[in-house]
Amino acid sequence: MIVNLEDGCCLTCGRQLEIMDVDDSTISVTCTECADSYELEPDAFGDGCMTYFFPLRVKQLLGEEMDDDA
Repeated sequence: MIVNLEDGCCLTCGRQLEIMDVDDSTISVTCTECADSYELEPDAFGDGCMTYFFPLRVKQLLGEEMDDDA
């Protein structure tokens, strides 16, 4: 899932992030430009975990694929 630039950007280069994985306490992201990867807290994008973390975690727990349509 791609993170909207208005919500957050790469800490290294300021470009777009893609969420690669989620678990109980972290979101793993990779920059689409510089390929820097790191883990963030679930509410790193200031959305109360509702835009990115919660929908992806639910899909994961239901055994569904994470994709850009989440």
